[in-house]
Amino acid sequence: MHRELITFEVGGQVFGIDIMAIREIRAWSPATRLPRVPHYVAGVVNLRGSVLPVIDLAARLGWEPTEPTPRHAIIVTQLGAQVCGLIVDSVSDIVTLNSDALQPPPTTANDSIISFLEGLAAIEDRMVMVLNLAALADGAEFGEAA
Repeated sequence: MHRELITFEVGGQVFGIDIMAIREIRAWSPATRLPRVPHYVAGVVNLRGSVLPVIDLAARLGWEPTEPTPRHAIIVTQLGAQVCGLIVDSVSDIVTLNSDALQPPPTTANDSIISFLEGLAAIEDRMVMVLNLAALADGAEFGEAA
């Protein structure tokens, strides 16, 4: 069985999301900051008349927050019960992955990102971390943002 992933970069690392979970990919547009939201919520943007919460994926993964520029992109996806955008450094390409190529993430001490991964896959000459969108949404408190 095969899966198609969209690959992208965050903090110099390559990630993938199942292509079926992605609604669209948008160019960066400045987000309106909101009070009293988690540190990883960059704000909201207008998506054809709808308020779209935007998550700083680097901050959500426990890394340094992103300083967005016009070169960044927003991947619009379903995160739990909420449609939201994920700020990424760049979108790479679409890759096909054999289901058996997905390996469980290694269990390393105090690595905050492991809980957000579905697994790892070696694709061509790079290691791709496949994100678990349900885990990203777990415990997320950005419902007030929309």
